[in-house]
Amino acid sequence: MSENLRGILMMCASMAAFTINDTFMKSVTQSLPLFQTIGMRGLIAVVGLLILCIVTGAFRFRPNRRDAGLILLRSLADVAATILFLEALLRMPLANLSAILQALPLLITLAAALVYGDKIGWRRMTAILVGLIGVLIIIRPGTEGFDRWSLLGLASVACVVVRDLSVRPLQGQVPSTLVALGAAVAVTTMGWIGTAFQGWHAPTGFEAARVLGAGLFLIVGYLTSVAAMRHGDIGLVAPFRYTSLLWAIVLGLFVFGDLPDVWTLVGAAIVIAAGLFTLWRERQLRRHKV
Repeated sequence: MSENLRGILMMCASMAAFTINDTFMKSVTQSLPLFQTIGMRGLIAVVGLLILCIVTGAFRFRPNRRDAGLILLRSLADVAATILFLEALLRMPLANLSAILQALPLLITLAAALVYGDKIGWRRMTAILVGLIGVLIIIRPGTEGFDRWSLLGLASVACVVVRDLSVRPLQGQVPSTLVALGAAVAVTTMGWIGTAFQGWHAPTGFEAARVLGAGLFLIVGYLTSVAAMRHGDIGLVAPFRYTSLLWAIVLGLFVFGDLPDVWTLVGAAIVIAAGLFTLWRERQLRRHKV
């Protein structure tokens, strides 16, 4: 198996795992309090990541004050993104929210230019603007399909942008598992603090099984997403991130009976096309530099 094929398969597996995790969470939060579910799922993720950190020797690394601050910023952004995303997921069709998330690669490219001074030419800027038009088609401001839950979805995207950009200045030797563990601990702590205010409901066996499934697939998503970026050409592997929308449409239909309308699909297609063009353009520029 070539490195590119391995990276593509890992990315597809990652998107499937994260979307299945979202499906479990949307299902179980219909009956269990949100923060309790976040806390229970978080414990599973923390235990899994702790084992990985021990096995890989990640705890031998001691981050300096700057890196520790960046890890803290990423963890806080992950907390905000988790709350906003799950609040929106609880009340929105899975595919609709997933369609909004497809704007992430475009917005990260734009934010990197604004924050770190990355150069983006007029072609990529045009693609970003076209992608944002696609997002507007998905949420359709001023129509019945637009509500505050769509805004929560957009806010979660903004928090993910902050989360992903905050790790860019980290030293190369900072273990990825340590960074992921910091976020998992922060999100889990937030879940149990929220449970103290929201209340605890004893889960049934079926509810506990779904939370366990969410936690296990979350760990799989973390592992495969890291592996995807370490194998093959990123410009070739990254576009397969968009397979999450296909998983969201299939799972949303068969699990919840939701099917996105035509405008949502049109908007998602525009966003994905713009994102693919941006990735292609970045790959072309790297080739010219070489």
